[in-house]
Amino acid sequence: MTFHPRVLAALLIAAGMSLGLSTVGSRQSSEQTQFAAPVMMDLPDYLRPATDPAFGTSFTRITKPGVLGNGLACEKNYCTHRYSSAQAWNSDESLLVITNGCSGGMCFLDGRTYAPLFRRARSIECEWHPQNADLMICVQGRQVSTWAPRTNREDVLFASTEYHDFHFGPGKGNPSRDGDRIAVRAVREDGETVVFAYDLKQRRKFPDIDLGHLGGTNGACSISPLGANILCLQEIVSGIQQAFIFSVEGTLLQKWTEHHRPGHGDMTVDEDGSEVYVGISKSDPDKYHVIKRRLSDGKVTPLMKYGEAMHASLRALDRSGWVFLTYGGDPDEVSARPDMAPYAQEVIALRIDGSGEIRRIAQTRSTQLDYRSETHASPSTDGSQVVWSSNWGVPGGPVYDFVSRVDWPEEPTLNRKEIVTNGLH
Repeated sequence: MTFHPRVLAALLIAAGMSLGLSTVGSRQSSEQTQFAAPVMMDLPDYLRPATDPAFGTSFTRITKPGVLGNGLACEKNYCTHRYSSAQAWNSDESLLVITNGCSGGMCFLDGRTYAPLFRRARSIECEWHPQNADLMICVQGRQVSTWAPRTNREDVLFASTEYHDFHFGPGKGNPSRDGDRIAVRAVREDGETVVFAYDLKQRRKFPDIDLGHLGGTNGACSISPLGANILCLQEIVSGIQQAFIFSVEGTLLQKWTEHHRPGHGDMTVDEDGSEVYVGISKSDPDKYHVIKRRLSDGKVTPLMKYGEAMHASLRALDRSGWVFLTYGGDPDEVSARPDMAPYAQEVIALRIDGSGEIRRIAQTRSTQLDYRSETHASPSTDGSQVVWSSNWGVPGGPVYDFVSRVDWPEEPTLNRKEIVTNGLH
C-alpha cells in the first residue's frame, strides 16, 4: 500500500503520539468520572501563580483591566485570547497573543512567564504558523502574507485584482499542519462568494469553490490538517448550520445535513491517519454529546455522553490524541443529573480514541452572561499549558485570561519539524 506523503506524515505523528499515552495523566477512575463541586476561591492576583483547590493544578491570571506594561493595556470589560480553536501560542511557545480587548491591537506576552512584551497595531486576521515560531499567516483585503510580530516584517505572498474581501475563516480558520496551505474565503469580481485553497510554499492558488451554489450563508471555511480538503460551515436556513467537505480541487466529498453534527469544534488527524472534526453535536441521535466525525466518509464516533460541553480545541498539535473541552452549565443542575457528563464550569482534556480517558484541568468559576464571558479554552502546542477566560463569578464583571499548567509524563514522540526535514511531508 502506498500512502500520500501528507498521510504518511500524519501516520508517523499519530504513532509517535500514541506511544506511552496509555499511562498519561489521570487514569479513568471514579474521581475523574464523578461530579466535582465548585470550590470557592478568591480571584488570584495578576501574574501570581495559584493552585486550583479542586484539582491541584497550577494556574496564573495573565490579564487585568488597565496598564500591563511595555505599551500594553487592557480594556475594562475583557482582555482575552481570541478563540478556542485559534492557536494562542506560537510553535515553540515563546509567545502568547492576546487579541480581544488589548490596546486596540495584538498584544504579545512571554509564552511561559506571561510578562507583557510588545504590542502591534494590527486588526487583520492572523494565525500562528504551526512550524515557524517567528511567523503568523495573515489574510486581509486582497492579499495573503506572512508576518513576523517581533520584527514587524511582512512579506506578501499573494495579491489579487480579481478577488476582494479576503477572510481567514473568518474566525475559525487554521493553516494545514505543515503551514503550507490555508483556505481563503473571498468575493470574486462577479460578486460571488467563493473559497479557494492557497499553497504558501508553492505560491499556488487552487480552483474556486462557489459557495453561493450551496444556498444560505457561509459561516466559515478552513483547510483540513493535511491540507487536502476544505471544510465549510453553511447556514442553509436560519439556525441550521450544515457542513460541506470539498477537495482542494473543488470536488464535493461530504455533506453533513444535520445541524452542528458536530459544531463548535476543531480538526485533527486521528491515530489511523484519517482527518476528523471533533465538536459538540446539536442534532439527534447524539444531541449535546461530544463526537468526532471522519471527513472522508462522515462516520461518527461518540466520545462523551450528553452534557454541557461548549467548545472543543485541538490546538495541541503535538498531542493530537486529546481534545481540550470547555464545559459551561450550572453546577447544581449538573450534580443533580447522574445521566449527564459530570462537568460544569470546567476545562478537561479527553482522549479521542473513544476510551473516555480524561484529565481535569481547571474549574473556571465563570458565570456565563454573554459571548465574551465564555471560557474558550485553548492549549499550547504540546498541551502543557491551557489558556481560558473567566469573569470569576461576577456577571458583567471583567473577563480575565488565565493559564493552567498540565503535567504529562514524558513519552517518545515524533517531532513535526523532523518529519518535514526528513522529506516525509
